[in-house]
Amino acid sequence: MSNGGIIGPVNDPIVSVASTTTAQSFTSSGTYTSGPQARFVDYLVVAGGGGGASGGGGAGGYRTSCLQICKATAYPITIGAGGSAGSNTSTSGGNGNPSIFSTITSTGGGGGGGTSIGSVKAGNAGGSGGGATNYDFAPTPCAAGGSGNTPPVSPPQGNPGGNTPNAGVSGGMNSGGGGGSGGSGFPGTCNTGNKPTSNPGPGGGVGGPGTANSISGSPVTYASGGTGYHNSTGNNAGTANTGNGGGGTAVQNLAGPGYAGGSGIVIVKELTKTVASGVWPLQCQYNYKKQGTWTPSAPFDVDYLVVAGGGGGGGEAATFYGGGGGGAGGYRSSFPGGTKLSLATCSSFPITVGGGGAGGGTSGPGVTGTSGSNSIFSSITSTGGGGGGGGAPGISPTASTGGSPGGSGGGSGGGSGGVQPAGTGNTPPVSPPQGNTGGLGSCGTGQAGGGGGGASATGSNASTPGVGGAGGAGSANSISNSPVTYAGGGGGGFYSATGTPGAGGSGGGGAGGASNTEGTAGSVNTGGGGGGASTNANARSGGSGGSGIVIVRAPGSVNLTAAPGTNTVTTLPAPAGGCKVATFTVSGTLTT
Repeated sequence: MSNGGIIGPVNDPIVSVASTTTAQSFTSSGTYTSGPQARFVDYLVVAGGGGGASGGGGAGGYRTSCLQICKATAYPITIGAGGSAGSNTSTSGGNGNPSIFSTITSTGGGGGGGTSIGSVKAGNAGGSGGGATNYDFAPTPCAAGGSGNTPPVSPPQGNPGGNTPNAGVSGGMNSGGGGGSGGSGFPGTCNTGNKPTSNPGPGGGVGGPGTANSISGSPVTYASGGTGYHNSTGNNAGTANTGNGGGGTAVQNLAGPGYAGGSGIVIVKELTKTVASGVWPLQCQYNYKKQGTWTPSAPFDVDYLVVAGGGGGGGEAATFYGGGGGGAGGYRSSFPGGTKLSLATCSSFPITVGGGGAGGGTSGPGVTGTSGSNSIFSSITSTGGGGGGGGAPGISPTASTGGSPGGSGGGSGGGSGGVQPAGTGNTPPVSPPQGNTGGLGSCGTGQAGGGGGGASATGSNASTPGVGGAGGAGSANSISNSPVTYAGGGGGGFYSATGTPGAGGSGGGGAGGASNTEGTAGSVNTGGGGGGASTNANARSGGSGGSGIVIVRAPGSVNLTAAPGTNTVTTLPAPAGGCKVATFTVSGTLTT
């Protein structure tokens, strides 16, 4: 069957119609959810404008084009705030904040230069650059406006700010205008050219022009630069949701601050075209190739690191026992050299980042630390670390509890009449193993707790007199392009005034408590186990386990987004080949 002359596989002539013909405008941060048949959208992403001081603020970055999207998918939207106004003669305006939609980030506008008498100051770089400033008789060469299109994208998101003249002019600041999306800011001048008609004397350059866009149905101009200033009246703050730069003012003689930049905006419009499945408009294809975002529809392989939350260290209800260290959260990774996961494009994957378990308390059965929570990505589940055993009279024949099983097992608590078992690791079993068994507590003099198991080593047994077991070592991983060690076990506590707490295992394991203190918490986003409590005169709690982490590493040609905003996607430099790395420090969603 013919498909209109396109070389390639025949497409089923099923059509795909966008679910709406109305542009959705976001004036504050939120979420855009694509329609059930959405294939591609037009977008406008404008960042917050830079604040003016004496030099005008640069416009927020302006980016508009066509973008491939996934149907029925939630995309977080960030609206950049405008930069703050320069507050006095030496403070430049603040840069605007970026606006973000999917893979598109527009950079905030650069702040306008602010300066003191007899000197000059350049404008700040940004989506468009801020205008420079020269205050009264400055003997120096002209100052440069801030660079635009920083960092560089294609097509450019903005233009440079205006310069100052080569020498100051008595009686005013000769300040450049901020750059706009449609052109550079005009320079400050020593004559009547290139300045607002309201300016009665020589001085400020006009801001660079903005760009009109009809994505919302009627033409609206966005991303104009703020005007630089010489005298004290006539400029304004950037209008909200335009990304305009703030105007400058004469802060000579402390006449007042400049003006803040306008906030940004994001507008998304699902295209109303009817298209055959598998076919994209040539304009979209051209834009994807130019931006490096044209991606294959075939599944792709990713590396992963999934670390669960660490177990809490054991607590002590009495005054003569040491708590066991919490086991590290289960550690599972394909990097380097393991079996990767295959993911589909235009799909969403829920990510669960396990929390660390609470440290054991100071009464009854509650002295045992709580096990950590599981971390999950696709078919990979890492089990939370086991809680460390604790001690209290009457809870067992030995007055202590054993460690709990988990990704790595918790160490058992020290007791007076025998040793309880440590928690087993790699529970449930996976290959390669996700962790190791905890160490045994000691009985008799000192009654110290065993160390929690770690990703690469078992927890150490406690020894007498009063030496807590060290937590098992974690494992180093360079999936994010630099080695970081994860999943160390917690150290055991002790009983005596002169004992020694067990050290936490490398990879975020918390140390056992010093004499008569609570155990140390495991480090956040490492899956380290919490340290066991140490007692001498008072009951103490164990340290809580550290939360887990999930990291996904994909080819550079793949589009990745991570929600919510506390999670990140970065592109690695050479020699990693431009791979993209999504890091989840809290539970969220990975979209491909």
